[in-house]
Amino acid sequence: MYLLIGIDDTDNTTSGATGHLARDLRKQISDCNLAHTISITRHQLFLSPEIPYTSHNSSACMLVDTQLETVNVLIDYCREYLIKYSEPGSDVGLCVAQSEQVSSAVQAFGKQAKETVLTQAQARSIASQAGILLEGLTGTQDGIIGALAGVGLRKTGNDGRILWIPGLYELSGIYTASQLYQTLNIDRIQDLEGRLLSSDTRIQIKFSEETRMKTGRWPRPVLIDGQAVMLVVKAVEDQDAIGKKNYEYEMAPKDIIRQY
Repeated sequence: MYLLIGIDDTDNTTSGATGHLARDLRKQISDCNLAHTISITRHQLFLSPEIPYTSHNSSACMLVDTQLETVNVLIDYCREYLIKYSEPGSDVGLCVAQSEQVSSAVQAFGKQAKETVLTQAQARSIASQAGILLEGLTGTQDGIIGALAGVGLRKTGNDGRILWIPGLYELSGIYTASQLYQTLNIDRIQDLEGRLLSSDTRIQIKFSEETRMKTGRWPRPVLIDGQAVMLVVKAVEDQDAIGKKNYEYEMAPKDIIRQY
């Protein structure tokens, strides 16, 4: 069975973001044979002085596959992990829902969380009506708002960028589109106009920290119409380079990716 696990507000101003903790939690539940994680997505929420976020006000959502008899054990593990490893001063929220529980009202809540300030009372009411587990684990418990919003937005299939899928962080170098389809669980590789790349098109992907900081490009598929989509742009020729580039496309810049 498929579960959506939303987490938010696990960090503080001096620590790593919620996405880092989500990726580590994925590894732990895999090592314990509690669930198979399909993907982790990041969802940008409303930026406002009225919201006490630490850096970017984003939440993370894990899509996992597990067995019915394991669900309660999995929830207990996630709860205990977040309480133990979230940073001091954080206001952790945890949301767990079967995919079919994520109603249109929950999805609407997620969309609202991108545009306005919402309250814990609103989040608890929406979650209760849908029969979704929503818990505040530390501090003020304000993280329940982002946790529920992340689950709702992930369900829409049209929000968020992928923080983790198998093989993503091992990418480095030049690949054909065909090789990327074989390496990653992605549905489409397309340019910014929505045109699919042919299977033999060569794409440069660099994931080293040095290259990412220098070029502003990173391999982050995004969610479009329920599909994992890799966005690319035409490679720009370097006038000072010796010889022609041996690839035609490269990752879309982060200012484009951040729109999702």
